[in-house]
Amino acid sequence: MKLPCEKVVWDVLPAIRASIAEELANCGLTQQEIARELDMAPSAVSQYLSKKRGYRIVFEDDVKESISQLALDIKEKRVTDIVPRVCRICTQLRAEGDRCGGHDTG
Repeated sequence: MKLPCEKVVWDVLPAIRASIAEELANCGLTQQEIARELDMAPSAVSQYLSKKRGYRIVFEDDVKESISQLALDIKEKRVTDIVPRVCRICTQLRAEGDRCGGHDTG
């Protein structure tokens, strides 16, 4: 049995990180800068950008927009703690259906 939280850890969060990294790269940040902003190793950023990690989920337009806005806010230094924003993006995914296991928590 795979719990919804396992799906989040193994599939959803890596996909969100990969999308944020890709958006930041599109904004002109280097892999080193992306790694620093997302508090991860440059090698992880490289894997995200080369689609070796975090490629299992394709996001709907509203989630893509949230990720794009977060990347822009990171680039423009308008956000210092990305955790609440990533949590909101994950919540958006849960509202869409079974991306995180499809179980209603309420």
